[in-house]
Amino acid sequence: MSVMRALTLLAAILPLAGAAAQPAPLAGDIAVHDPVVIRQGQTWYVFNTIGKYIGIRTSPDLKTWKDAGAVFAEIPAWATKAVPGTEGIWAPDISYVNGQYRLYYSISTFGSNRSAIGLATSPTLDPKAKDYRWTDRGMVVMSTPADDFNAIDPNFVVDAQGRHWLSLGSFWSGIKLLPLDPQTGKPAPGTEPYAIARRPAPAGGPAPVEAPFIVPHGGAYYLIVSYDYCCKGVNSTYYTVVGRAEKITGPYRGKDGSEMMQGGGTILLRADLQEKQRYRGPGHAGAFTDTDGTTTLVWHAYDRTANGAPVLRVARLRWDADGWPVAEPID
Repeated sequence: MSVMRALTLLAAILPLAGAAAQPAPLAGDIAVHDPVVIRQGQTWYVFNTIGKYIGIRTSPDLKTWKDAGAVFAEIPAWATKAVPGTEGIWAPDISYVNGQYRLYYSISTFGSNRSAIGLATSPTLDPKAKDYRWTDRGMVVMSTPADDFNAIDPNFVVDAQGRHWLSLGSFWSGIKLLPLDPQTGKPAPGTEPYAIARRPAPAGGPAPVEAPFIVPHGGAYYLIVSYDYCCKGVNSTYYTVVGRAEKITGPYRGKDGSEMMQGGGTILLRADLQEKQRYRGPGHAGAFTDTDGTTTLVWHAYDRTANGAPVLRVARLRWDADGWPVAEPID
């Protein structure tokens, strides 16, 4: 995980989708990592990796944010047993399913694929509600050094036929997709994952791909993933690409036809020239499509003016004439 890939080589590999969106700086408590977004009523919620547990930020307008606590007070007992040495809960995903909110979360140790994804549920996101309570539902899927994938970075999605799926993956052989039981939110025993994205490793090191998020739109599926390295402050080389498929299981391809199973795709978010760009390493994007069809995109980037701290970024997804997403600042 110490090998850096040069950004100057990217243009030869991936087609550009235009300059990255540059939303205005947000206000309030925006220190986040691995954000996902959802709306309940008039309140926006961002769940994220912060500290040891899953943090919550809330906003009335997607612009001004405040700290709303955390989902867990401690790591679930099953998780410390399954992944010895784990010290935190990572990379959540939030959805409203069958009358309750489902929060998928990651358990791991940095650089290892002895990892697991868990599930917690709550009937509401409002901490002032009488029935507000997160209930842990235990393990969903696990990976070990005997596997070729890493069970972190979950994302729940429902396809056009109403089938439930979970995408996941970081490094190793890339991004996987698992069918889920709609009632339990977990895969049936013995379920084998589909492979939907990978980056063939070059000589001298890995080619990172992680943080999948699938957005259904217009009868197609759009797979968003992050390439290269996060977690290095302003030296992070993270950037975000997207591919499209007619079926949720793929194949996903970029605008130029490049295959995401071969490291292709179209750039959705990237940092600008370092001497001009405040926010570095944009990645780990999450999206929420509202009842009016509007899709809100969130991600983290590293703020050069705050010693490289990871901060929240927000944009809307606009769909161009060819049906490809473009991130634009919110109104």
